[in-house]
Amino acid sequence: MSMPKRRELFALACSALLSAALVAQETPSLGTPVSEAQLQGWDLIVSPDGQGLPSGSGTAAQGKEVYIQQCAACHGLEGQGGAGVPGLVGGSTTSRPALLTVGSYWPYTSTLYDYVRRAMPPTAPKSLSDTQVYQVVAYILHLNGLVDEDVVVDSASLPKIEMPNHAGFIDRSQVQ
Repeated sequence: MSMPKRRELFALACSALLSAALVAQETPSLGTPVSEAQLQGWDLIVSPDGQGLPSGSGTAAQGKEVYIQQCAACHGLEGQGGAGVPGLVGGSTTSRPALLTVGSYWPYTSTLYDYVRRAMPPTAPKSLSDTQVYQVVAYILHLNGLVDEDVVVDSASLPKIEMPNHAGFIDRSQVQ
């Protein structure tokens, strides 16, 4: 290989290495290590029978206020849903197309509690206290006609509330 060709290849290789180094410097350092203390509360699981439900309690009457402040902007004042946001009330698993809501589809009240606790409101997941979650869940159950507004919902009573579609699911979590 001629000397000018070698110089050209060497210059090209140096340019590629320099470009790679500059790109690496511009790449942001995303994230920070998570401590064990920060993980507490994020990996809690509530099972269908209610195991894992925390302390706290609430009624639908109490939950209405929390729902209006935290949920109604997306799910509507009466749980009817909106553009791109699922409804929470009514629905039918047999209609075509099926309208799957908390009231028509969800099999366990503990699943509702677990979901609200982990994911709602979507702009600030896990920002509701355990008591606020019980209150909101009680209100959603009330909107679906499953509890009266003064019924106290807590870790003992919540799993005893039977959802309309409880028999529509097979729990395969224990099957091996």
